[in-house]
Amino acid sequence: MHVSEIMSIGQQALLVTMLVAAPLLVAGLVAGLVISILQAATQINELTLSFIPKIFVMGVVLLLAGSWMLHILMDFTANLVRSIPGVISG
Repeated sequence: MHVSEIMSIGQQALLVTMLVAAPLLVAGLVAGLVISILQAATQINELTLSFIPKIFVMGVVLLLAGSWMLHILMDFTANLVRSIPGVISG
């Protein structure tokens, strides 16, 4: 196995990681920003107030995008397993 093949697999793994994590991270970021703006506007400085809406929003995003995320992970894993004979044979 050449260095270029290892780098290609590593790049694919990082891309899949970013694709799978992005919807949840963006949803958490947007929810946190909205809650922070509301807290600043109402001058409520309760730290635990932002956790429940973030968890709810991230749960909804996980329900909506979960099948797509699983599909991406399954495709990557299947391609990785299919490439094993080529890696072993050199």
